[in-house]
Amino acid sequence: MVSNMENNNASALEALKAECQQCTKCELCTGRTNLVFGVGNPCAEVMLIGEGPGEQEDLQGEPFVGRSGKLMDLMLDAVDLSRSRNIYIANMVKCRPPKNRDPQPNEQDECLHWLREQFRIIRPKIVVCVGRISGAKLIKPDLKITREHGEFIMKNGVLMMATLHPAALLRDPNKKPEAFADYLKLREKIKELCERTY
Repeated sequence: MVSNMENNNASALEALKAECQQCTKCELCTGRTNLVFGVGNPCAEVMLIGEGPGEQEDLQGEPFVGRSGKLMDLMLDAVDLSRSRNIYIANMVKCRPPKNRDPQPNEQDECLHWLREQFRIIRPKIVVCVGRISGAKLIKPDLKITREHGEFIMKNGVLMMATLHPAALLRDPNKKPEAFADYLKLREKIKELCERTY
């Protein structure tokens, strides 16, 4: 059963998405096929934030739907998390950077307003930064993702953790166990929060 809060949040996110469709603050808007706004439970306690849309995301209008997205979904599913049920997934930038390059600092800055508004509506308890770019922007600028992934810190009342980007795991499959350990830590942290809440 869908709660009033879910309905209200879903409506607020749809209105925000419509507003975001009109955004022309940076050059990325000129090359997009689709805006890649976000997907998932509008009342999720866990929010995953990636870097920017790739080719498949741009074509389908949803974050993490290519090969790396399938890998991420498998790891999420193994810890009972799913974009269709209990998490929300967004990106630092909502439009695809050319040739899948990293989003530039000015592009991230121009797009940060939309992410902040998503965050304000959803009010997650845990944020997982997927990859170096979002980790450096949201957790700390000198984040060393290979060393500091899987570590939780409290920032402005929200637990934050960085994890390795699934695209990096496809390039170096030997890192998959490390990344999966991050998802296991996330599951434990969610359980811990639930015990404190109820």
